[in-house]
Amino acid sequence: MIRIGIVGCNYGRLVHLPAFRLDRRCEVVALAGSNVARTAELARAANIPFSFGNWTDLVEHPDVDAVTIAAPPSLQPAIAIRALELCKPVFAEKPMAADLAGAEAMARAALTSGRTTMVDFNFSAILAWRKAKTLLDEGAIGRLRHVAVNWNVENYGTRMRIKNWKALGEVGGGALGNFVSHSFYYLEWLCGPITRLSARLSGLPDEPAMETNASVSMAFQSGAAGSLAMSCASYLGSGHRLEFYGEDGTLTLINETPDYMRGFRLSLARRPATALALFEVDDPVDRSFPEDGRIAPVSRLAAGFLDAIEQGRRAVPGFAEAYRVQALLDAARRANNGGCWLDTGPEVKEERA
Repeated sequence: MIRIGIVGCNYGRLVHLPAFRLDRRCEVVALAGSNVARTAELARAANIPFSFGNWTDLVEHPDVDAVTIAAPPSLQPAIAIRALELCKPVFAEKPMAADLAGAEAMARAALTSGRTTMVDFNFSAILAWRKAKTLLDEGAIGRLRHVAVNWNVENYGTRMRIKNWKALGEVGGGALGNFVSHSFYYLEWLCGPITRLSARLSGLPDEPAMETNASVSMAFQSGAAGSLAMSCASYLGSGHRLEFYGEDGTLTLINETPDYMRGFRLSLARRPATALALFEVDDPVDRSFPEDGRIAPVSRLAAGFLDAIEQGRRAVPGFAEAYRVQALLDAARRANNGGCWLDTGPEVKEERA
């Protein structure tokens, strides 16, 4: 039995906890938050044996075998590195750190420890998305020509003008860190390596420090082109839309609902079809959690994390993949600041736009 400790009383308690509890190979034994009394109350309500008012006591507790982290990106490196020093596997959130230096330190700690790590890039665990990847990998639309992502929502933080890490690019969040981190991961997962990019970032007209918009142009190693337009300041926005155009067909993933995880419709058309055909993809796990569409995909990542721990191997997406995403985020922010295209290979070169 793998004994899990969760750092984070919000997303960690609401999503990590039920997701890991679906797997009988583990038991959630500890919860850590920043408020001792509140954390103790939440732990009692959730039937979690131990509660702590700081992450250090949880990570160092002898009855905790593995750690999941749902904390701001500025805090994740210290927590993850300490857990790995104690040879405890780590399941972390995206973005993995507030900057590239923090991400590099986490990736180095994972490599040194040899312990399993995973990062919660949960779109890759939605069943409709996994079917889309299978179709793309099988050549259902032929050679990819270009991919377009349009993601228009209004999140709670923007609506309420909450200036926490999710709104502020300077601490690793904003539209880029909070949302586009997901997109960089899933675009490379679905389409292969991004080799060059340019980016434009902006905020609300009267609150420019609240980074709400990101526009990214990309070139893929395959020769395909890509574009991404993301806004978390779109009242009644059109949702999350991915369009893949190939030599032989078109594939789309479209979610017009306000739920980030559920509601995606997968459609495909191959020449000489004149209309897209819908694929029905059922998720029985998701039906068990009508209150939260995030739990089902995270449960699949949790199962993969536990598989890797048992088998003594690395998990995917792990810290290596998350570090790659952090490098793309860093390149996008520098491209915005410099008004240039950047090569996203090992050696970064600038070209004025």
